[in-house]
Amino acid sequence: MTLPELLERARFEVIPMSGVSEEVEGNLPAGSVVTVTCSPTKGADVTMDLAERFAADGYEVVPHISARTVRSRDHLQDLVGRMSTAGIREVFVIGGDAAEAAGPYRDAGEVLADLDGAGLERIGVGGYPEGHPLIGDEVLLDALAQKEKVADYVATQICFAPGAVIDWIERVRERGISLPVYLGMAGSVKRRKLLEISLRVGVGDSLRYLTKHGNLVTRLMRRSGYTPDEFVSHVEPFIGNADYGIAGFHVFTFNQVGTTERWRRGLVDAYRRADRPLAAEAEDDAAS
Repeated sequence: MTLPELLERARFEVIPMSGVSEEVEGNLPAGSVVTVTCSPTKGADVTMDLAERFAADGYEVVPHISARTVRSRDHLQDLVGRMSTAGIREVFVIGGDAAEAAGPYRDAGEVLADLDGAGLERIGVGGYPEGHPLIGDEVLLDALAQKEKVADYVATQICFAPGAVIDWIERVRERGISLPVYLGMAGSVKRRKLLEISLRVGVGDSLRYLTKHGNLVTRLMRRSGYTPDEFVSHVEPFIGNADYGIAGFHVFTFNQVGTTERWRRGLVDAYRRADRPLAAEAEDDAAS
């Protein structure tokens, strides 16, 4: 796969908030891949409501299930049933940020065990190139190795250091884990819009949001907006290399779907006009 081919099938992550439906439907063509996050306060049912709407509009939808928001095994089966009825065949499972579990599931692995054999075509799990504040790197790698028994791919958490992502993939491969990897990166976002989102969620969620995405906030404080051009150019030399198994891009839009889609389309068009890799300089850097 080439860079433009992966960008053509980029996955757009959105947050269940007012106005997001119009943002998606007004900017993305039917058939685009839209993933819907799961808030620790709104829960999985709100995620599924939005996922059902997008599926009905012709999008390829990937709802997130946060283990700690699932109230019971019956609740999990109800979510799976709703996906089946809506024609949704893929799900992304995470542990979640809730301080207390709403039911019997404390982490993604426990949900995966009950999803095995549920009839889903694809199941994704999260990866942590820059580590986790509460879980050691070796524990995370051990957990990912266990999840590989059920999962079909891993999508990394948002990261602004492409070198860290590539190093993480190398560690994962050394461990013998062969899951395809979707690279998590921020989309094209404006500072004002990002701050609006952080203020519109609850106080507790705002703190989690700003803490979780502190690197992006710091970068935006220095300028009016952010685009992931540098990130893309540095990972391009590794695309198509079977040893790395990069399957695509998981783009954190922060509900700024229009600006992110215009950035993506512009980059694909520029690449095709040039008919050459965007990352010639990055290849030299990678070789040095």
